[in-house]
Amino acid sequence: MTRTLFRLAVVALGVTLASFLIPGIEVAGAWPAVKAAVALGFLNIFIKPVILLLTLPITLITLGLFALVINGLMLWLAGGIITGFDVAGFLPATAGGIVISVINLVFEHALWD
Repeated sequence: MTRTLFRLAVVALGVTLASFLIPGIEVAGAWPAVKAAVALGFLNIFIKPVILLLTLPITLITLGLFALVINGLMLWLAGGIITGFDVAGFLPATAGGIVISVINLVFEHALWD
């Protein structure tokens, strides 16, 4: 339970940081950032595995870099679902997905390893 809440907070922090760093990503406050983190969690659990399976040949050919595109698509989809969290297009979504992934990686390795 504690680890899940921590991950939710880290993703919300990543969403907020991405909104500061990437033009085209807008967050209207802390609550939309938390809602975006929850939406990203659900999308990553239910939708992302299906898309990864369908795009497996492309992902293998690009040596896994296509997974960054899929992360961007998940962020873009979350921006379309959550009010107060807007993603302007594909490129900001992909850049924001990279920022969120790096923040997630840093916190995961710093605290759980």
